[in-house]
Amino acid sequence: MIGGIVLAAGAATRFGSSKQLVDLDGRPLLEHSIRAVAAAPVGRVVVVLGAGADQVIAGVDLHGADFVVCDRWDEGQSASLACGLAELSDCEAVVITLGDQPRLSPDAIRRAIAARAAGIDAVRATYNGEPGHPVLLERRLFDRMRDVTGDHGARNLLRSVPTREAPCEDLGGGEDVDTPAQLDALRMR
Repeated sequence: MIGGIVLAAGAATRFGSSKQLVDLDGRPLLEHSIRAVAAAPVGRVVVVLGAGADQVIAGVDLHGADFVVCDRWDEGQSASLACGLAELSDCEAVVITLGDQPRLSPDAIRRAIAARAAGIDAVRATYNGEPGHPVLLERRLFDRMRDVTGDHGARNLLRSVPTREAPCEDLGGGEDVDTPAQLDALRMR
C-alpha cells in the first residue's frame, strides 16, 4: 500500500495567522491539499498537525484522513515528516504533500506514483524544472528520513539517493502559500 502524508504542523509565522484555516474558494486552505491526496490512489492518508492542532481538527474536514499531532513540530519539517512516517511505517512507499499547496492536482500524485521504478528511491514532482511536491519516498528510506533534522524535510536526503523527476508543470498547483500576498495572488487566478 502507498500512503499519503500531508504536512500541516507549522506555526505559519510568515503568514501571521493559522493559514491552515484561512478561506480559499469556500473551504479552509488545508482542506484543498487533503482533498487532492484523498482523490489520489493512496491507501491511507495522514495529516500531520502541530501548532494550533485543536483548532485545525475542529475547523477542517479531513475527508477520511487520519491525523497525528507532532509534539516536536517546532523542530521543523523533518520532525513532522518523521511523525507521519511513523504512522505509515507499514506502507511500501509514501507520497508527501504540503498542507499549504491548495492547487495541488491529484494527477501530480498519480504521476509520482507512476514514476516509481526499480533502483529508484524517491520521485519528486518538478514544475518548470524546479523541485516541488509531491515527493514519493520508498520504504527503504523511512529509517534514514527519521534521522534527518531541521526545516528542510527530505531535501538533503533526496540529493544523496537515486531520485526520478516527475514533470508536473502542465498540471499547475506547484506553489505553496507562505504569505497573505501569495494567497491573494492565488485568489486572483
